[in-house]
Amino acid sequence: MKTRALGNQGLQVSEIGLGCMGLSDFYSSSGATEDQAIALIHLALDLGVNFLDTSDAYGPHTNERTVGKALKGRRDGVVLATKFGIMREPGSPVRGINGHPEYVRSACNASLERLGVDVIDLYYQHRVDPIVPIEETVGAMSDLVRQGKVRFLGLSEAAPATIRRAHKVHRISALQTEYSLWSREPEDEIIPTLRELEIGFVPYSPLGRGFLAGRFKSVSDLAPDDWRRESPRFQGENFAKNLAVVDQIHAIAKEKGCTPSQLALAWIRAQGENFVPIPGTTSAARLRENVRATAVHLSKQDFERIEAVAPRGVARGERYHPQMMAFLNG
Repeated sequence: MKTRALGNQGLQVSEIGLGCMGLSDFYSSSGATEDQAIALIHLALDLGVNFLDTSDAYGPHTNERTVGKALKGRRDGVVLATKFGIMREPGSPVRGINGHPEYVRSACNASLERLGVDVIDLYYQHRVDPIVPIEETVGAMSDLVRQGKVRFLGLSEAAPATIRRAHKVHRISALQTEYSLWSREPEDEIIPTLRELEIGFVPYSPLGRGFLAGRFKSVSDLAPDDWRRESPRFQGENFAKNLAVVDQIHAIAKEKGCTPSQLALAWIRAQGENFVPIPGTTSAARLRENVRATAVHLSKQDFERIEAVAPRGVARGERYHPQMMAFLNG
């Protein structure tokens, strides 16, 4: 496993990471047990994946605890990323966004305790608070760096102007935003901004929440409590239109001798030397498959064929339902 730089401050991570959210939240309450989740994280580390992504919102809180248990005795060499800013209470779907400095400090202390670590390697603001100036939020995050509680700073789903303002307060090492063959909006303004400021890019949902992997043929393939049932891209006519795109991607992958997931991940990695996707899974087989995507190299002809079937805007439906869309690109 090779490494890639996120930002220009010295943060180096494996060229593919592991998104841990799905190990304990959102996709199904009948997903991985804690023991299974820990075993999967250990397998990722054994395969050379040293970049783990979690958040205090996942669970909420339970995902950080699970990741923390998995890291006992294996902390050395692991780049641990977590986030704050989305407030959730156990047993309640109600969410809020909080970027107040006092909340930043308390959230970090709570995450450190749950994770069982002395320092967080990469600390993201999960969503931008529309009320609190970004300078105040990042100022508090910068204090955490000076205190030795955090090593590097990141933002998630932030607009270009917000990124620039934040970067003036403290250098931002990474931006996390959804990006994949069917979510290419960052190419317009966000990615050029990151390149100008030398900020690393960490695409989440690089497999379109599993859709691009060819896992789903109908909505009935999703568990009854899977939140993707609420996603516009998984509903009605949108599902059928998006499935047709996946079928074409599958055909290209088959000819190339790889899986659709590997093709989609190879495409992202080829967009920039500091692009590090963080696909998530609960399956050891899928994890191994994703890691092997680092060996897939695309030719000019491959890119042309992919572009023909998956141009910008090809996906039908918004990324989230309206309430959550309001918190994107803040």
